[in-house]
Amino acid sequence: MPQGFSSWIDTCIYLTVILCLMLIILVYNKYFAFMGFILLVALFFYGRDRYRERKKIFDNYVECVAKNINELSNYAIDKFPIAIAVINSAGNVQWTNNEFNSWFEGKVEYDCNISEVIADLPLDKMWAKDGEFVLLSNERYFNIKHRLLVTPGEPKGLLVLYVGDVTAFEMLKQDYLLEMPALAYVQIDNYDDVLQGLTDSQRTDVIVEVNKLLEGWAGDVGAFIKKISEDSYITVLNRKSLNKVINDKFDVLDKVKAVHGANRYPVTLSMGVAVGAVNMIDLGEIAQTGLDLALGRGGDQVVLDNEGARQFYGGKAKAVEKHTRVKARVVAHALYETILNADFVLIMSHQNEDFDSLGAAMGVAKMARHLNKKAYIAVSDFNVSVNRLMEMTADYAEYDNLFVDRTDAIALAAANPVLFVVDTHIPEMTAVPELLNKSDNIIVIDHHRRSENFINKALLVYLEPSASSTAELVTELLMYFSENIDLTRIEATGLYAGIVVDTKHCAVPPGVRTFDAAAYLRRAGADPGIVKMLFREDYAETVIRAEAIAKAEALPNGIIITMCKKPVKNIQVTAAQVADALLKIDKVKMSLVLFQLEDAVGISARSNGEVNVQIIMEEFGGGGHQTVAGAQVKEINIEELRCKVLDISTKYIEESEEDESNSTTRS
Repeated sequence: MPQGFSSWIDTCIYLTVILCLMLIILVYNKYFAFMGFILLVALFFYGRDRYRERKKIFDNYVECVAKNINELSNYAIDKFPIAIAVINSAGNVQWTNNEFNSWFEGKVEYDCNISEVIADLPLDKMWAKDGEFVLLSNERYFNIKHRLLVTPGEPKGLLVLYVGDVTAFEMLKQDYLLEMPALAYVQIDNYDDVLQGLTDSQRTDVIVEVNKLLEGWAGDVGAFIKKISEDSYITVLNRKSLNKVINDKFDVLDKVKAVHGANRYPVTLSMGVAVGAVNMIDLGEIAQTGLDLALGRGGDQVVLDNEGARQFYGGKAKAVEKHTRVKARVVAHALYETILNADFVLIMSHQNEDFDSLGAAMGVAKMARHLNKKAYIAVSDFNVSVNRLMEMTADYAEYDNLFVDRTDAIALAAANPVLFVVDTHIPEMTAVPELLNKSDNIIVIDHHRRSENFINKALLVYLEPSASSTAELVTELLMYFSENIDLTRIEATGLYAGIVVDTKHCAVPPGVRTFDAAAYLRRAGADPGIVKMLFREDYAETVIRAEAIAKAEALPNGIIITMCKKPVKNIQVTAAQVADALLKIDKVKMSLVLFQLEDAVGISARSNGEVNVQIIMEEFGGGGHQTVAGAQVKEINIEELRCKVLDISTKYIEESEEDESNSTTRS
């Protein structure tokens, strides 16, 4: 039976063929032809009626199937176990399925805003995009998939949200993360100094008290601790315990610091903590790197590596001066051998060189000349400090071509000399950063606390944060470099000027070794009169400094801040002088001077020791010492930077005062 129009056409063809046959029969027998014709007509009308009846039945069937499919589709969408909502560009709900309504207990109404149902939904970031994310809203976790739906009635289209409740999974995930292991290496920074001069019983008392404090701390947070050497420990804990330690800001540092022997030396700790690594081998390596970084920054602090992101805690104590010069003697011997085997020596410091960096560079150059090796000092710019030293050395042939600019330094580096980097260890801050990639033999001598960003391929690193200046370190190295080394008056004065500038004429309390170095330089011919002349200032600088001091704003929390908005010559030096002057004001804990450079805004920070300005300046990409630090920030105006630096500094001081007022941090 025909099922469609095409079948009826086929039937008509068959009947036509039969008609033709009847016409042929008509020629031979009219009676049979007439009877066949009647039968043919009957068949035609019968087939037509059957076709119409079948077509009606088929159309009804198709209509019924379409209706059922539509109803099934609507039912499936409405009863789908995933919540579905359609919203417009304004965030108003246009349609929801029953599952969505049941999840939110009938709070969903037509044209209500989706934020009334799911709080904190980032609609502006979702719109016109396909994506997926997990959102925490009203203590529930939702997996939200969003798809853009283009419709004629909505110019901006509609957004379809497929929402799944993944609270149970996310809670399980969090529980898993909280059980992830963390590893910490703990070391007593000043073990030998603390125990020096103590009797056996006094030594035992100090060690027992430290062990008791560490074991008590580990027990309180649910950690395992094991002593692995005289001054070292290893601690294993999970992320949950680590979070508690972080919330307490590693108060164990302050607890242990209260322990001291009869010599009154406080015990300080350094920690390297790692969490998030795939295996324990990686955790161990990362924790050890963190410990090395903490020690390089002066100790009394924690370096936490949280899945690649480093955080610093502590660092409030001043780096303890080392009374032994064994390390200086060993380093001096290594330098002797290295320079002896070199063709020549290339020296550079930080950008905008000061007398500490230049004096240290001249000291290293003396080592090279003592071994009949040519030495060059690469400078970033011929600023006032460089020019004054060049004037001082102009009449002496041995200093000809001592100072070279960037272009000449890069050309010299092609011969692969020994490259000395003094008074900095941060690659971006060096006078000619390109030299670092052109030399295979790099030696770093610095007195700044180690920053996270470090020259990582140095052959030798001599980093002593307890030293007053790099000039002091180089002077000590000269003492042990050679027995018959003979400093000229110019060299001794340059090194002496470096010590004077970084101690602020002894305003920053120097150590015993500082005075020893100064005495050695005075005996070598250092002239304080020449040093005084090197520090002469012109009238314009004096006016700028006076204006900046006059405009300073003192805040109740012990911060004093001022700004130098005009980029003028030697503004960095002037800003540092202003910061030093402001720190002398009564009740000032921290001084901040912001100054305008050509392409950035600089910060000069000073502290009386109660605030670690190094940590604050590291927030802005800078660094320095606990009491002296700075930074340069690009793509920001000076007023915006003022607000940011005040906000961070205030927060740091408040947290420090809160820690100090907490009795649990004291023994």
